[in-house]
Amino acid sequence: MIYTAESKAGFTFGGYHMEKFVENQIKNYRTQLGLTQKELADLAGVSRQSIISIEQGKYVPSLPLALKFAQIFNCATDELFQLVEDM
Repeated sequence: MIYTAESKAGFTFGGYHMEKFVENQIKNYRTQLGLTQKELADLAGVSRQSIISIEQGKYVPSLPLALKFAQIFNCATDELFQLVEDM
């Protein structure tokens, strides 16, 4: 099963209101490695609640944390996070 979490923020550009969505694949990568949320949190140096919020799309991690996830999962950050714009 593939999980995609989305976080969104709205902005206006050129008179058009746009929604920016950041989709993430953190839960997919975590489950593929067989890690619990607590284990991933410990590896990343954050709380389990932070992992839950990121996986649910309620929180977009900082750049340093996104880079840390990429190190943990041995992949590029754009494999974990995608910016989707909707007009």
